[in-house]
Amino acid sequence: MVAGITAGYTRLLHVNPTTVALSFLLAVLVIAAVWGLKFSVYTSLIATACFNFFFLPPVRTWTIADPQNWVALGVFLITAMIASKLSDKARRQALAAESRRREVERLYAFSQQLLIKDNIFELLNELPAKIIDEFLLSDAAIFVASRQKVYYSDVAARNLLSADALKAVSARGEPTVDTQRGVALSPLRIGVRAVGSIGVIGNISFETLEAIGGMVAIATERAIAMEKLSHAEAARESERLRSALLDAVTHEFRTPLTSIKAAASTLGSSVQLDEAARSDLIAVVEEEADRLNRLVGEAAEMAQLDAHQVHLEFEVLDIGSAVNAGVKNVGPALGDRKIEVAIAPGLPRIRMDKERIIEVIRHLLDNAAKYSPAGTPIHVTAERLGTNVRISVADHGPGIDDFEQSLIFEKFYRGRGQRGIQGTGMGLPIAKAIIEAHGGSIGVTSQLGRGSVFHFSLLALPE
Repeated sequence: MVAGITAGYTRLLHVNPTTVALSFLLAVLVIAAVWGLKFSVYTSLIATACFNFFFLPPVRTWTIADPQNWVALGVFLITAMIASKLSDKARRQALAAESRRREVERLYAFSQQLLIKDNIFELLNELPAKIIDEFLLSDAAIFVASRQKVYYSDVAARNLLSADALKAVSARGEPTVDTQRGVALSPLRIGVRAVGSIGVIGNISFETLEAIGGMVAIATERAIAMEKLSHAEAARESERLRSALLDAVTHEFRTPLTSIKAAASTLGSSVQLDEAARSDLIAVVEEEADRLNRLVGEAAEMAQLDAHQVHLEFEVLDIGSAVNAGVKNVGPALGDRKIEVAIAPGLPRIRMDKERIIEVIRHLLDNAAKYSPAGTPIHVTAERLGTNVRISVADHGPGIDDFEQSLIFEKFYRGRGQRGIQGTGMGLPIAKAIIEAHGGSIGVTSQLGRGSVFHFSLLALPE
């Protein structure tokens, strides 16, 4: 650049020394901005020499005749040096700002990965690898104090980032840096409390490492909190189911056992019974034993459905046959209630396990019979709804409020004020599990004082 300016102004254009000095100064600024201070200082010295030799009289000599030219030459050199320094400083600041911008972008992307991770318990295993991928490091390791466990990015990191060193940094709460090996260790802090430590190998600023440590600490505490919450929720759910099961046993198992014991005691006593009375007592024993057997069977079936251990035998059938069979299998629970069945003509066929769907219909009818007044009819309908076939069972009972509608399909749940009605609260959960195993949906629509409509939908096969 200096040679080009010199040749241009000596052979092509003839300009005054001021223009030459400004042109050389511009070249120095460009060099400083692009290549840095070292090259711009070198350019300043060359430009000063060329300015003196080619443009200050007497030209083509190193002699300076006019003392003012000494001042001009000195001012030019000093100006070029200061301009080089300022331009290089601006360049370094721009590079530093760009580097900080990239680090902020990486920190933001890293924080997003921590927040959107669904399985928080896998996060600790994946964090070291995510750190080296996001920040272009060689290796990384995280020590979690509450678990006394170190998570490594790979096997090689175990030799370079020892567990003892990570534990020591966590215990002291102070970072350590080994510049020769490129190893940096920093505690994971929540406020002033250290919950672990992080170690990395690679080129990274200490501020960025501290920021990573802060986010990892938050993610670690979140993982531990969610684990504790999960355990607490499991314990609470276990306690709820235990209480519900004891309640069901208390209300449902005691009555048939009491009847069986009373009948057996009477039959085994010395009281003389006629044949009719003896037959009645035997019938009581058989009926209550069947009831106990049904209760135990429902509990076992519910456990199998929850564990997905029930094998469904699918067939392509007409839903009307399952509805009619389910109505016939209700048994004595209906009493004097009449069942009105309405099956829309031309319904498409469905892939289903017929026996299980019959069981669902039986549970819904049994539920309708229990919670509706004697003598009121129960309506069963089957109709097409879009790509599904919907079966509905409607009663004229007291209805279910909005709050209970969200709980009615929970295991062992009994409606408020309905404790005197026989049942364990397993019928509707069993029906829900069977329908969901078919890929369908089940629900209830109800209005207080007007009755309830329980319905389930199954996917219709294309015609």
